[in-house]
Amino acid sequence: MSGINRELTPHPRSSLFDKHLPGTPEVARLVRKEGKAHVFKDRATMDFVVQAIIERGELTGVEDQNDDYDRYGLYFDEPIGYQIKSDGSLLALYYAEIKIVKGDNKYHVIPRTKPRRQKR
Repeated sequence: MSGINRELTPHPRSSLFDKHLPGTPEVARLVRKEGKAHVFKDRATMDFVVQAIIERGELTGVEDQNDDYDRYGLYFDEPIGYQIKSDGSLLALYYAEIKIVKGDNKYHVIPRTKPRRQKR
């Protein structure tokens, strides 16, 4: 079964979304601090990705019993964003996931290079 069959609410902490949108102070901070940041092309692309994952995303598995999120991911045929590195280079991103806080159905969306590796 694919898709998310429950009512979701965007997480109220806007910085969770802003750190994945180009040109925000949060992205600049991530590049300085971590050497890279994963961003969507723009807000419209981020909204498109959210809807696509809700409709067709796959549960990526349980990380471990202490994980506070359900994760759903989806690959896209066209780039949805890019990874910005501190040297200015860009890497196209084709995958994204929605992290849903267990218990309250608040979510945020993350562009990624690939699905998060599951802990065993």
